[in-house]
Amino acid sequence: MDKLQAEDARYLKRKVKRGSLDVHPTEKALVVQYEVEATILGEMGDPMVGERKECQKIIRLKSLNANTDIATLARRVVEECRLIHPSELPEVEQLLFYLQNRKKPEKHSPRDLTPFEGMEEANINSIDDYVELLYEDIPEKVRGATLILHLARNPDNLEELLQNETALGALARVLREDWKQSVDMATTIIYVFFCFSSFSQFHGLVTHYKIGALCMNITEHELKRYDLWQDELQKKKKDPDNQNVKKEHEKALKKYQGLLSKQEQLLQVALYLLLNLAEDTRTELKMRNKNIVHMLVKTLDREDEELLVLVVSFLKKLSIFLENKNDMAETYAVEKLARLLACDHENLLNTTLRLLLNLSFDTGLRSQMVQAGLIPKLSSLLADEKQGQLCMCILYHISVDDRFKSMFAYTDCIPQLMKMLFECGESHMDPELISFCINLAANKRNAQLICEGNGLKMLMKRGLKLKDVLIMKMIRNLSQHDGPTKNLFIDYVGDLAAQIGAEEREEYVIECLGTLANLTIPDLDWELVLKEYNLVPYLKDHLNPGSAEDDLILEVVIMIGTVSMDDSCAATMAKSGIIPALIELLNAQQEDDEFVCQIVYVFYQMVFHQATRDVIIKDTQAPAYLIDLMHDKNAEIRKVCNSTLDIIAEYDKECERKIQSEKFRWHNAQWLEMVENRAMGDDGEPSMFGDDGEPFMHSGDILERPDLFYTAGLICRQGAGSNRPNISCACLCPCSMNMDMFGQSTVTPGQRPATAYGIRPDAQFFYSYTGAASR
Repeated sequence: MDKLQAEDARYLKRKVKRGSLDVHPTEKALVVQYEVEATILGEMGDPMVGERKECQKIIRLKSLNANTDIATLARRVVEECRLIHPSELPEVEQLLFYLQNRKKPEKHSPRDLTPFEGMEEANINSIDDYVELLYEDIPEKVRGATLILHLARNPDNLEELLQNETALGALARVLREDWKQSVDMATTIIYVFFCFSSFSQFHGLVTHYKIGALCMNITEHELKRYDLWQDELQKKKKDPDNQNVKKEHEKALKKYQGLLSKQEQLLQVALYLLLNLAEDTRTELKMRNKNIVHMLVKTLDREDEELLVLVVSFLKKLSIFLENKNDMAETYAVEKLARLLACDHENLLNTTLRLLLNLSFDTGLRSQMVQAGLIPKLSSLLADEKQGQLCMCILYHISVDDRFKSMFAYTDCIPQLMKMLFECGESHMDPELISFCINLAANKRNAQLICEGNGLKMLMKRGLKLKDVLIMKMIRNLSQHDGPTKNLFIDYVGDLAAQIGAEEREEYVIECLGTLANLTIPDLDWELVLKEYNLVPYLKDHLNPGSAEDDLILEVVIMIGTVSMDDSCAATMAKSGIIPALIELLNAQQEDDEFVCQIVYVFYQMVFHQATRDVIIKDTQAPAYLIDLMHDKNAEIRKVCNSTLDIIAEYDKECERKIQSEKFRWHNAQWLEMVENRAMGDDGEPSMFGDDGEPFMHSGDILERPDLFYTAGLICRQGAGSNRPNISCACLCPCSMNMDMFGQSTVTPGQRPATAYGIRPDAQFFYSYTGAASR
């Protein structure tokens, strides 16, 4: 107002106009909106200057609880608040009744700070007065910071506060210099900046005043103080029988609980601010370099559920980055998270499970989960409608590791899963559920539990009726286990064989055919099955490269190996021309170890039978292929190939000589090379010749040397003056490869090669569940 107006002005007219009356959104309080209109009148009573401002009054009802008399409290509110007219008493009662019965909302921001008793309502126009308080002693600083906080909590005031660099600079200075002197003051000032951090456009302001770095230092300091408090309490608890010591301990404990409550409030506000700032990955990386993960994991020891929800949420956000995940593994975060699975706080439980799901993608952390006893804890939560899905995904990841599959047999997990499967009826099943079951079925003990009662019958009924590929894959896993479980499949051989046909989907036929191929049961009449369902033409037609997908062709080869255990079936296969087809397939798939291994296994089964042995030895080039494969880089191929050749050598002398020669060459290649070099003179000409002009010694001649043989085997003889190196007798014995001490083959009929069960090195698991990490 200029000088003239000041002189002319005589008095001020103030008018208050009531607005709405409502409940506070988060507190137990009523909010009265009102408007203040101030007018300066001149000498003649004419208005000269006018101003209008919207305000609100908060009536906090700390005494309101479930037993409060609403009518009495409403009358008291109307009497003490002049802004509420007595005629509004019914409306006040209704609002109080709503507050009395309102459920406590989930909090996604730090808990409210308790204002000082008798504190006036904060006014944005009085901000300079509040700043002045920050230059006084600690109590006044706390008061000034609290008044500014009340302004900052209203988002409409943030823009105006942003323009007041003096206020924000003073707050940052006081926090930086005096935060150790008062927990209340530090909490209040951080809360002010938290209000700014809730909006991305103000993150630059918070960073400018280095509040994030201050919060990291404060958090680290408070965690160290917590350890000191714990140590002091333990010292005072040493002699519980001494009454004086006991009283001191009780007094210290009461003081500790008060300090702990304030400290956890400070930690909550500081960590919320850091969580907001971590929206920027560059800022998050700076936090990681200052050991934010170690601080958060250490805070997991607390009991305050609101603080724990915040900490676990922060860890969940950090866990999607490899470096943070590794830090959690080093600090054994899983052990501390396991404790939280027993809590009743729904939000904390859900957040903890989401963090564990993120961590379960790591093999090492899955091992920590098992060691922490998570399998039974998670299994008990499968029936929970809200948490069951998360538990199932974590358990699925654990079940991927063969080391842990057997542990599920000692929980109530499998009965619950079977119940869920059967409750699906003909509706679509969750992929997590069936994938989990498929993994568990790969363990023998689990398979027995799954098949108990009508388990296998119900699975077969659903799989065959709906032609469900995943159910059939689970059944196929069940069928691979020897013992009582495999014998249960005899009743379903016909049903499975009936599914083998060109009209069915290939992926469905693969599972049915794979299940049949697993049924290496001595009492099963495969000849009858082949004839009744006319499977021989189908098997032969699908041996041609390109006739079907490689997975189906591979299952056909495995099926042929299974039925070839039977003498009459092997003869039927030989007559149908399957052996040449197998050799052709071997040529086409010679780079695929799984194909090669299974085809050689078919030959191994067939050489046990006279009819097929003669065909393979005399009418095909199979022995030559087998000799070439004797020294393949794949150990399983070598094992099956050498066992097959040992049987061939026993029945065919010509093949035996070739096999012995090849084994000699392979195991004594270095010595042979030396012999050949010594057979050449210095001028490059042969120095030792036989009567026919050929070199005197070669591998074939060596095998005719009687002095090298010892009874049924070979021994190493080193005569006087001889320069010949030792020759291992085992390497020359025709039955030395894969034969036991009695001359028996170590590969028994019906024993499938280790890599035989349909898992090809270059193939992805069909039932692999890929869960997305939770941010």
